[in-house]
Amino acid sequence: MFSQLTERRMHVVRWILTIAWLLIIASLFYDPWTSALTEPNHPWSPLRLSDSCILVQGKCLVEQPYPLATTLFWGAIVPASIFILLVFGHEVWRRICPLSFLSQIPRALGKQRQFKRENPNTGKVRYELAKVKSDSWLGKNYPYVQFGWLFVGLCGRILFFNADRLVLALWILFTIAAAITVGYLYGGKSWCNYFCPMAPVQQIYSEPGGLFGSKAHISDTSITQSMCRTVLPDGKEQSACVACQNPCIDIDSERVYWDSINKPEVSWLRYGYVGLVIGYFVYYYLYAGSWDYYISGAWARQTDQLSTLLSPGFYLFGQAINIPKIVAVPLTLSASTFIGYRVGRSIEQSAKAYSRKRDLKLSPDIIRHRVFTLCTFFIFNFFFIFGGRPLVQLMPIWGQYVYELTLVLLSTLWVYKTWRLSPDLYSRENLASRFRKQLEKLQLNISQYVEGRSLSELNTHEVYILAKVLPGFTREKRHAAYKGVVREALEEGYANYSSSLEVLQQLRQELGITDDEHREVLEELGIEDPELLNPDRQRSLENQIRLTGYRKSLERLMLLQRQQDLTNPDPNSIEIDALRRQYSISSQDEDWILSGISPESGSLRRAEFLLAQLPDLITCFRGLNQPILHEQQAVLTLLKSSIHHKKELIVRTILETLASLKNDLTAISLAQKLGDLAPVVLLELLESENWHERLHPEIIEKLAPLSGTTSSCAIDYSNEETLRTLAPLLDDRNPLIQTACLYITAQLDLAQSQAIARNYTHIQNSPLLQETVKIILSASKECPPLTTFSLLEKVVHLFNSDFFHRMHSETLISLSERAEVRTFGDDEVITEAGDTCRELLLLIEGSANILYHLPNQEVRIERLKLGQTLDELEVLAHSDSKNTIVAKGDFTRILAMPVNAFDDLLDRDRDFARRVLELESRQLQRFMRSLQTI
Repeated sequence: MFSQLTERRMHVVRWILTIAWLLIIASLFYDPWTSALTEPNHPWSPLRLSDSCILVQGKCLVEQPYPLATTLFWGAIVPASIFILLVFGHEVWRRICPLSFLSQIPRALGKQRQFKRENPNTGKVRYELAKVKSDSWLGKNYPYVQFGWLFVGLCGRILFFNADRLVLALWILFTIAAAITVGYLYGGKSWCNYFCPMAPVQQIYSEPGGLFGSKAHISDTSITQSMCRTVLPDGKEQSACVACQNPCIDIDSERVYWDSINKPEVSWLRYGYVGLVIGYFVYYYLYAGSWDYYISGAWARQTDQLSTLLSPGFYLFGQAINIPKIVAVPLTLSASTFIGYRVGRSIEQSAKAYSRKRDLKLSPDIIRHRVFTLCTFFIFNFFFIFGGRPLVQLMPIWGQYVYELTLVLLSTLWVYKTWRLSPDLYSRENLASRFRKQLEKLQLNISQYVEGRSLSELNTHEVYILAKVLPGFTREKRHAAYKGVVREALEEGYANYSSSLEVLQQLRQELGITDDEHREVLEELGIEDPELLNPDRQRSLENQIRLTGYRKSLERLMLLQRQQDLTNPDPNSIEIDALRRQYSISSQDEDWILSGISPESGSLRRAEFLLAQLPDLITCFRGLNQPILHEQQAVLTLLKSSIHHKKELIVRTILETLASLKNDLTAISLAQKLGDLAPVVLLELLESENWHERLHPEIIEKLAPLSGTTSSCAIDYSNEETLRTLAPLLDDRNPLIQTACLYITAQLDLAQSQAIARNYTHIQNSPLLQETVKIILSASKECPPLTTFSLLEKVVHLFNSDFFHRMHSETLISLSERAEVRTFGDDEVITEAGDTCRELLLLIEGSANILYHLPNQEVRIERLKLGQTLDELEVLAHSDSKNTIVAKGDFTRILAMPVNAFDDLLDRDRDFARRVLELESRQLQRFMRSLQTI
C-alpha cells in the first residue's frame, strides 16, 4: 500500500525528514540548549544523569551534561530505519531516505556527467547519461564495496564518532558529499545501488519483502515499490527509471532476491552481517567488562572518546589486555564477521544434508532461503535487544514489555509470511499476473462465473481454473493469450528464446499448451518482430521501463508542441534532447521507440517490414524448385513446407493489420502489394479462414482479383545461383531447416558446405546438426547420400508422413533418436498376425503388402505406399496385430518407432493426438466403405 502513496506527498515527507536530519547535523556543531535536559538536578527530564556508577575497565566513568544529538541519532534514528525496513519494506525506506534524496540534487539541477556519442555514418552527436557498467569492476564487486564501507563505519562509531559530535558531523557531511558526487558522476540511484553502506542492511531486512510491503510482480500498476518516478504538470506520475541497475530492488525486490540467492557474495553478506552485528555489540562488553556501559548509553555521551584510541581495547576477568583500542575494534569485528560467515555456511550445509537424509525434496534455493529467513529473524531481534536500549530503558516496565513483544510479534509474522515463499511460487504468481492482463485484453465476460468479481480480484489458482472452464475461452483465444504472455516475457527479459521453454513451463501446464505450440508461438513472434528473438539485444524489465518512460514523455512533449507526426520528432528540439539525456537514450533505442510510438504506425511499419521479407522467401522457394535438386525430393519437401508455413504466418499477420486499418489508403496500398507478392498463399488463407468477414470490402476487392493468378518460377539457375538463393536458410533458428539446407548445399558444392560446417562445430544444442556437420566434414570427394545421415534421414521421413507432417523440429528429432531403421528382403515377414504391437512402423523405401485376414478365412491384400504407417490402430490400442505385413522387392526399409515413444508424444501433445484421431477416423471410414463393396 505504501508504494501507492503519491509522489507529491512523499516529496513533502522527504523534505521534512531531510530538514530534520540537517537540523540534527547542525546541532552537532552548536547546541547550547538540550544539555540542560541532562543536568543531574533537572526536576522532570527522564534524560537527566543519575548518580549511579558506570564501570568502564573497573573505574567509574565521569559524566557531564551533554547535548542530545548523538543519543537521538544512535538511539532513535538508526533503530527506526531497521524497523522500517523489516516491517514496511525498502519501498518506504528508499522513498524517504534523506541521503538518497540529497544524492538526486545533480539530477534535479540537470547537472550530471554525460558521454558524447557521435554516429559515424550521419555525424549526429548526442549525449548519454553516465551509468555504472555491469561488467566493470564496480559493477561486479559493489556488494563488497558497500559491506566494506559498512564495516569501516561500525569501526568508526566505536573508535571516533559515537560520542564525538564534531567527528560525527564531519563523517555525515562527508557521506552526504560522497552521495551528491556519485549523483553527478552516475545516473539513477547509483549511490543507493552501488555505494551506500546502508544497502547491505536494506538487502538483509527488506528482501524478499517487508511485512507490509507490496508484491511488484502481481501489481496492476506500472510504477511499483520504490521505482524512480516523476510528477507531470497534470499531477500524473511517470517512471523516471534510467536502468542504472539490473535487476533493481526499487522495481521488484523479490525478483532481485531470487536472482541473486545463489551468488557467493550474498551468503557472505548475510552470514557476515550477522557476525558483524553480534561482534559490534559484544565489543562494548569486551571493552568495559560489563553491559552497564552499553545499556546506560554512556558510550554516546563520552566526551573523551578520541583519547581512548590507544588505551587497552579489552578488559576481561578484571584484567585489562594491553591491545590498543584502535587495533582491538577492527580485530574483534573482523573475527566476528568471519565466524558468522563460517557458522552460517555450516548451518546451511547441515540443513542440506538433513534434507537429503530425510528425503524432504527441498531444493538448495529453498534451504538457503529459509536459513536466510531465520538469520534475519535472529539478527533483527538481537539488534533490538541493544538497539535504542538507552532510550527504551527510560520507559516504564510495562512499556518496555509492550515494546519488546511488539518487535517479536512483527518479526514472527514476517517469518511466517517469508517462510513459504519460493522461486516457483514467485514464477507462478508472475506468470498468472501476466496471463490475467492478457485475459483482460480479450474482454471476456466472466462475472457470472466468479460471483461478480473482476479478473484483478482473482488469485493465482482462480485465474488458471477460470481459463480451463470458461466457455468463451476458445483454443484460438488461449493461443492469443499465451502469445501475449510470451511476447511480454521476451520484451522484459524475463525469458529469452533459449530459456522460454523452461521459464514458462508452469503456465503451459496450467493452460495445456504443448512444447510444440510454444515453439510455434516463438516462430510467429520471430516472424512479426525478429528483434524480439535477437540474442545480441539485451532485454530487461529495467530497460523496458526506461524506454517506456522516455516514450511517454516524448509523446506528451510532442503533443504539447502540437507536432502532428509523432514518429518524426524535431531533431533540433532542445526539450527532446534533454529527454534523451535524462533517460540515456541511444540512437538504436530511439529508432525502436519511434517505430512503435503510435499503435497504428507501429502495426503498419511491422506489416511493411513483413512484406519486405516475402521476396527473400519467394527467392528461396524458387531455388528449391530447380531441376538440379529433383533427386532430393524428400529433403526439398521439408524445406518447401517450412518456407510455405513462414509465408502463411507473414500473410496472416499482414491480414490482421489490414483488418485493423479498415479502408485506410495505406491499407489499400498494402493489400495491393501483398496480392502481387503472395497470391497463392493469400488465396489459401482467404478460402480457409473468415477473412471475408473481417476485412473491409475495398480490401477484399483489391485481393480478390488476384485469386486466379499463379506464380511462375525460373528453372535455369546455376549451382552458384541456387546456393546463393538458399543461403538465408543456413542462418535460420530452426535446426531442422538449417541442417536440411546444409545437406542440400553439400549435394551441390561439398567444399562450400564443409566451409560452412566448420562454423557450426561449436553449436552443441542440436544433435541433428552436429551429426550432419560431422558426416559432411568427413566426406572426401562427394557428399554421401541421405541414407548415410542416419538422424537426418529419419527426421525427413517422419516429416513427410501424414502422422508427423509439420510437427516441430525438436519433437521430430527426439522421436528420430528413439526410432530404428530396419531392412527386409523379398517376401520377408515384417509383422505377423498375432504378434504384440510394440512399434509403429513407417514404410520409407521399397514396398510391402498388408494381408487382411477376413472372417470367412479369405485374405485381402492391400499394397502399402511410401510414407504410410503400419499397425497404427494396434499401437494405439496396445493390442495384437490382426494382419500380416510382408515385404515386396529385394530392398524394403521400415522405420520402427517404439510404442512408448509414441505414447509419450500422445500424452504431451494434444494437437498430435487430435491429428491421429482424424487420420484414424478417415482410415476406418475407408475400411468400412471397402467392406460394403465386397
